[in-house]
Amino acid sequence: MRILLVEDDFMLGESMVASLGRHGYTVDWLRQGMGVEVALNTEEFLAIILDLTLPDIDGLQVLKKVRNAGHKLPVLILTARDGINDRVKGLDGGADDYLVKPFALEELLARLRALVRRMAGSVDECIEIGELSISLNANEVQYRNQPIKTTKNEFKILATLATQAGRVLSKDKLQQCLHGWDESTSDNAIEVHIHNLRKKIGNDLIKNIRGVGYIIER
Repeated sequence: MRILLVEDDFMLGESMVASLGRHGYTVDWLRQGMGVEVALNTEEFLAIILDLTLPDIDGLQVLKKVRNAGHKLPVLILTARDGINDRVKGLDGGADDYLVKPFALEELLARLRALVRRMAGSVDECIEIGELSISLNANEVQYRNQPIKTTKNEFKILATLATQAGRVLSKDKLQQCLHGWDESTSDNAIEVHIHNLRKKIGNDLIKNIRGVGYIIER
């Protein structure tokens, strides 16, 4: 599950990348707002975590550009601006949620999970597709009411396909969901991960569209 973080505070950004990474997210981090449009036009993200106070452009302007360009992925605003007017401007400007600094990591994770679940069409704690159930909170998978043990990368791939059920995701996009822009890490075994997942949840759930990619249908 790949997140775009836009935050200029180095210590906070570094901490968030590490913390979210430990909870199953792949985080790509921008420290300025001007690169957001390019990132969204060339890469695939599940959600944006957006600071409002950026060194080059106001975060609300970034949000406006994102929405005017037609990008519909969830946006969670992070800011030290805690006035009612600021919150209203952010939410009316197209944000899906608003979190005031300083914040607890647990609350950020809970709000992010809620956004991802809503995007996947689920209001419950688990995302359910047929006999498959995925808990983003506990990083757990059940199939036919039986717990399924997955590796970290298998869970990321399965959760990414499930939260975007109905969309075909290429091997490149699944590769990016594992490592993002981290060029120091290499994992070209998407087929192996898919093969191992199919052994655990059957061959029918994850479909291969030849020459295009993989899909979990709703």
